[in-house]
Amino acid sequence: MGDIVLAIGNPFGVGQTVTMGIVSALKRSHLGLNTFENFIQTDAAINPGNSGGALVDANGNLLGINSAIYSPNGGSLGIGFAIPVSTAKKVMEQIIQNGSVTRGWIGVAAQELTPELAESFKLGDIQGVLISEVMRGGPADKAGVKPGDILISVDDKLLVDSHTMLETISSIVPGKVSALKLLRNQQEVVVQVKVGKRPKPKPQE
Repeated sequence: MGDIVLAIGNPFGVGQTVTMGIVSALKRSHLGLNTFENFIQTDAAINPGNSGGALVDANGNLLGINSAIYSPNGGSLGIGFAIPVSTAKKVMEQIIQNGSVTRGWIGVAAQELTPELAESFKLGDIQGVLISEVMRGGPADKAGVKPGDILISVDDKLLVDSHTMLETISSIVPGKVSALKLLRNQQEVVVQVKVGKRPKPKPQE
């Protein structure tokens, strides 16, 4: 945060343009733009036509791909978002190799553990996410995961929030068997789940 960045694009179709700003924040999520969100936020002017353009540092190193803005009127208000280059690179490599992006999936919905929920579950210092829903017949259901379980880790990677859970599971190759550490009725339980392939989103009617 605070590093100088340059946004390259073609805003409003006026021609190739470079604007300058700083990195305002990292790992922005819960924006409602996509299932998978991990945006770089910048105040470099990004407008319609900048999407797909490069966000680079002062030395020209690619940092991200300009993707969205927060604006009620369609113009730049200093809140722009770019997809990190690490994410873009993974997607590009998968498209080149497989022709599409494949993400792991276990068929659960999760919610953040608020301090109140953590207290009601008597978790103490334990972090994780609350499994609020388990899809019937999905990988997690077959492995014995139940609504109300606290998911602590996946393959020993600790989960601090639902975003981390989504990112961790989606990066697992479908077909791999992963160990899920759960807390159920104050007892630690480890289940083995065969990770499935995330279903394609249904088209909007």
